[in-house]
Amino acid sequence: MKLIRVWDLPTRVGHWLLAVAFLVAWITGDSEEWRLVHVMAGATMVAVVLYRVAWGFVGTNYARFNQFVTHPAAAVAYLKSLLGGSPEHHTGHNPAGGLAIVALLATTLVTGAVGWLAYQDFGGDWLGEFHEGAANFLMALVGVHLAGVAIGSLAHGENLPRSMVTGLKRGEASEAITGTKPVALVVLLIWVVAAAWLLSR
Repeated sequence: MKLIRVWDLPTRVGHWLLAVAFLVAWITGDSEEWRLVHVMAGATMVAVVLYRVAWGFVGTNYARFNQFVTHPAAAVAYLKSLLGGSPEHHTGHNPAGGLAIVALLATTLVTGAVGWLAYQDFGGDWLGEFHEGAANFLMALVGVHLAGVAIGSLAHGENLPRSMVTGLKRGEASEAITGTKPVALVVLLIWVVAAAWLLSR
């Protein structure tokens, strides 16, 4: 195997946009002074996830849900291979990582939707508390994701965070994606700016 192109531009840029927006939203969550920044960051997260869901159906091979969303038994088998010292290699996301991604996307949408309703003064105080609880759960999922990335990097001898920057991972030459989809990246950026502006109003 050699380094091949696995992650396209929308997948990579969307990933880091989501990470930065979540960090900003988390830092500003308890500040009344930075409330609008918090709302903009949350709206950005929702916009990125909505695009990512669409990209999961029409994007390049390894970005598609049908490539990495598998039966939970496959995730269990992968985790057993890790514990056994002979981890299964997956060119894209491994089965356990795939399930984590679905959980992160779904929780982000729930957290963002509840936060928007609270921002619009629907539901009273309980909705704000629900939003805070969902955000805490999302942070826990982020922690699981980071732990999985660290363990996967060590187990496979690959720098997984770097692959999400360069788009390159180990694999067979025939498994590489063709092109990085720069036009789709432009669409992502326009969509995120427009949707974040509308959702934060």
